[in-house]
Parts: sequence; structure tokens; C-alpha cells
Amino acid sequence: MWVKLSINGEKHEANVEPRLLLVHLIRDVLRLTGTHIGCDTTHCGACTVLMDGRAVKSCTVFAVQARDKEIMTVEGLEQDGKLHPLQQGFMAEHGLQCGYCTPGMLMTSYAFLKKHPAPNEEDIRRAISGNLCRCTGYVNIVKAIQYAAATLRQGGS
Repeated sequence: MWVKLSINGEKHEANVEPRLLLVHLIRDVLRLTGTHIGCDTTHCGACTVLMDGRAVKSCTVFAVQARDKEIMTVEGLEQDGKLHPLQQGFMAEHGLQCGYCTPGMLMTSYAFLKKHPAPNEEDIRRAISGNLCRCTGYVNIVKAIQYAAATLRQGGS
């Protein structure tokens, strides 16, 4: 089946099997390897991408379901050589250790901050509750998201 979609603003076409998952289209066919595969069961959130602005776990979306959709992966956060405030926050606040969960955390947080520009700690923890991190204990991830929210509210990009 032919699938046409946009990923990070770039148009793509691929002939895929109906059972191919979106995560495999992104990683294996289109070679955008920032999106990680963790569990294949929606439990870890490492594969989170945005589909038409909504955070989805790409390990449970078929590639054909993304036909004519706008997909944003972690590679789409950086613009014109400049890191997004979330990426800056994860660096400044030490929000990553091994980094395996980071792409999913970033994409979930990006979608969350679009709707909730001034979240409190409880809101952030609830928003990222579908993303597992085995290293950090989440404290610095929360701080990183707070950093990004403050930067974005101050007009940073």
C-alpha cells in the first residue's frame, strides 16, 4: 500500500505492507533513527511522535494510519541549527542519563507544553506518566520541562 505523509515538514512516500508499524516506517524505511523502539507494547513511550500535533506511541500505529498526516519526530525539534528549549532544558537540568527515553519524553513534553504553557510539577508528572525512564528518577526531567516552559513563556524558541 502506498503511504504519503509529511515528516518534520518533508514529504515522503513509501510502499508498505499493511502490517508495518509507523515506528518501523520512520526508523527502517525513512532512516530517521531518533525515534526509539523500547517495548512494542505502548508501555515505555520511547517511540512517541506527534501525529497531526497529538502525541502518539508509534509502536502501535500502523504506517497506513499515518497516510496524509503530519508527523513530527524528535529530529524536528531543532530548527535552523538551534535546539528547542526542551532540548536545552534537558541539557541544562541534566534531564537525561542513558538517553533512551529522551526522544519520547521530548515529544510528549512538546505536545503537552503546546496546550499547557504554565504547568505545575503535578501536571508535568501526569503528562509524562506514559513515558518510562529507568535512570533519572524523573526529578531532573521535570526540572527540564519547567525550564522549557519558562523559556517559551519568555518568548524563547
